[in-house]
Amino acid sequence: MAAPAGRCLWRALAPRRGWVFPGLDQRLAAAPALVSVAPPARPYAAAAKTAKKGSRKTKQEETKKKKVTRRWPLMSKPVDDVYLTWYYERPSYDVEEAVGMLKKFQELDFTNPKQYVYINVFLDMALQKKKKVDPFASTVLLPYRFTDEMNKVLVFTENEQEAEIARENGAAVVGGVELIKWILEDEIQVDFYVAVPAIMPKLIPLRSKLKRKYPSTKKNSLGHDIPKMLQLFREGLEYMVEGERLIKTRIARLDMPTEQIVANLKTVIHDICTFKPLTYGPFVQKLVIRSSTSEGLLLNLDGLLPQVEKEEEEKNAEDDEEKHVQEPVST
Repeated sequence: MAAPAGRCLWRALAPRRGWVFPGLDQRLAAAPALVSVAPPARPYAAAAKTAKKGSRKTKQEETKKKKVTRRWPLMSKPVDDVYLTWYYERPSYDVEEAVGMLKKFQELDFTNPKQYVYINVFLDMALQKKKKVDPFASTVLLPYRFTDEMNKVLVFTENEQEAEIARENGAAVVGGVELIKWILEDEIQVDFYVAVPAIMPKLIPLRSKLKRKYPSTKKNSLGHDIPKMLQLFREGLEYMVEGERLIKTRIARLDMPTEQIVANLKTVIHDICTFKPLTYGPFVQKLVIRSSTSEGLLLNLDGLLPQVEKEEEEKNAEDDEEKHVQEPVST
């Protein structure tokens, strides 16, 4: 019974098999004819390239024809308390108002009241004829100290009396030529180096080692007044230009009185402005103040930067007064 059943099944499937294979044979037989009729590949490739060039031109023409979307100028002040910041100009504040806002932020956020206050100073380093101010570093003595940390200062001198004065005023290391070897071998490491003029010819081997910390009169680290130099570099604030035109430094603690914070800020700004002549225009382009946990507030620069016009007017006024003063006539 199994054999007849298998034959019936094969007969039932036979028509389907006959429908599939003849079609495949016809396709295989027609394939050579299609290959012989097809054109060579090169003309098609050349035509495709010309089409791409044409499409690029058309795209460029379309972009030129498109209207350029103009950006409307930002509005000055928002009307409501909630607004989109990118529709309005960034507000600027007077320095006293900004410090008060930082203190208010601290109270509302319940953060540390003794956190540091920082400033970001953006400079215009350009001079005439494509010249620029070289990146610099400086140390300034603030009117109000905000930390108990003291910098380590080394004093170069071979005079025993000067060495004794240096030790009395808090010098970390005092010595002469014998210190050169230890500094070159990194056995002595301090924050600042100061020297008296008499020993400078013997310190030339340290020039490449110390680099910007090498004693010089421009940096106030070379002179005869050892107590004054030690006070500046032990208690002073060091700042430097980062990158091409940015200075980031701390200036105070937030729990200090507003007047003291403002006084420290003005001292730093006036020291920065000494590195570019006032005749070239304002050195500081933008000034931002912030605390360790707050956002940055843009400051209004009016009254913070030294101006050439006022100084010249005062000098001219003084000269005029001296000219008009008449000497008493002797009898």
